[in-house]
This record gives sequence, structure tokens and C-alpha cells, in this order.
Amino acid sequence: MDTLGLASGQGSIVRQDGSSYTGMWVNDRPEGWGFESSSHGIKAGEWRKGRFLGEKIKYTSERIYGIDISRHQHEKGRKRFTINWRQVRITSLGSKHNKHVMGRPDFPISFVYIKATEGISIRNRYYAADCQQARRQGIRVGAYHFMSLKTSAERQARHFLRYAQFRRGDFPPVLDVEPSHAQISAIGGAEQLFKLIRTWCNIVERSTGHRPILYVSQMFVNRYLSKAPDIKQRYKVWIARYGEYKPDVHLVFWQLSPEGRVAGIHGPVDINVFNGYGLQYQEFLRNNTMK
Repeated sequence: MDTLGLASGQGSIVRQDGSSYTGMWVNDRPEGWGFESSSHGIKAGEWRKGRFLGEKIKYTSERIYGIDISRHQHEKGRKRFTINWRQVRITSLGSKHNKHVMGRPDFPISFVYIKATEGISIRNRYYAADCQQARRQGIRVGAYHFMSLKTSAERQARHFLRYAQFRRGDFPPVLDVEPSHAQISAIGGAEQLFKLIRTWCNIVERSTGHRPILYVSQMFVNRYLSKAPDIKQRYKVWIARYGEYKPDVHLVFWQLSPEGRVAGIHGPVDINVFNGYGLQYQEFLRNNTMK
């Protein structure tokens, strides 16, 4: 307790609503590392002036890393590039954002998500060959679809299912949702977008037997996801967030950098990390990969 009668230091409290907090305090507010339990769930991580920031990730060789690619790893203007799948290994996590990296990055790639389709007509011409080559190197493969707001979600789902490959051991399908606020407003608002998401995901889940994962940005989570609690609760999330802290979602993959470097691949590459360590990853493989 400080001289003003405000709590500072290590301590615990049980509030009238049944929630509790244990951790560091400064001037009657959580500050630093702490643990809160309430009817909304558990928050364990860092706090600043009473606001929960999240859990920091340390990037070490014990983490499980992956990448996501599209035709952009094969084309730049008129130039064409091949991927040497025998060499692929992460050599840099990028330098634009704060990252707690333990040692020099030299990480194997455990999984790759490859863009298969977009809208109702666009296909990634390199998709099938990249899937084949990655599998040959023992890398887990997943397919993703980039959602368009201009066409039917049902037609988009059918387009994805016609072109995407699903082999035993592959990762669940992913719906890439990256609209701007203006694009969402143009179709009538967030509820119209969520209808598209539900339709696409339901069709793909019925066809594949596996619930898709949603790829979204932190902005989307902050601004829109709370308006669709059923989606937030039902679907695992792969988030594009380049800051330090884990988001408050069912996080499965975290895209931590858009400008990493990978041996065997030309140019910048999106780098991802699985939310967990070896035991959690093995559980994910048992329960979520294609059968």
C-alpha cells in the first residue's frame, strides 16, 4: 500500500461480480503481469493502467512456424521465380515491428497455407504444384480462399471446393476476410458481411467435414467481431497482427510479420506462428487435420 492508500505492489482481489485478479498493482490499477478470471474467461498477461494488453509471445526454436504464400512469391512484374522447397527455412522475422526473438532466427517451416482461389473465378496458377512440393518435404499444407464482397458467398464456396485440394493430414480450410470499412459499408454493413461468412463457412464445412478457420485483422476483431458473438465463439482465428500481444479470440495462428525472409523463396514472405508449443500442436494435428 502506498502513502495515499492506493494499492501498489503484488496482490489479489475478489470483486463483487465474482471476478478476481492476482498480480501487480500501481495506484489501485493492475500494472505489469497479472491474471484475471471472470465469467468472460481468463486473461493472463500484461496490464497497463488497468487495461489488459495481452500475452507477449517469445519467438524461439521451440515454437511451431509456418508461412502463407500466393502467386506473389512466384511473380514480380514480368519476372518469374520458383520455390526451392528443399531449402525453405525461416531466416528473418522482419524488422518493422517489435518482436521478442531469442537468438538468431533459423527456424524450420512446419506448415504452409497456399492461396487457392478468390471470388468466383480467380485461381492461383501455382497452387497445385506448391501443394505437391511442400507435401514431399513433409510440410503440412492448407488452402485458403480470399473473400470478395461483390459476389455470392455460395458461388465462392463452390469455386473454392472445385479447385482446392484436400488430402489426409492437411490443415483445415481458411476464409481470408480483409474488407475495408468502406467496402463493408457499401454492402450494407457488418451484418451483411457476417451473412456471407456464415454461408461460405457452412457450405465448406458440410463438404469437407472440417470447420474453416477465419483469417482476419486486429482492426476487424476490434471493430466488428463483437457484433457477431456466434462467429467469435464458433470459429478459430488466424490473425494478422504485427504488435506484441495475443488478441482476445480463439487464436490458432498468428501472422506476426508480412516481411519475413525464407531461404528458397524470393522476396518477403508472411511468417506465422502456431499458438502453442509441441504438445498443443500435436493435439491440433490429431483433432483438426483432414482425415
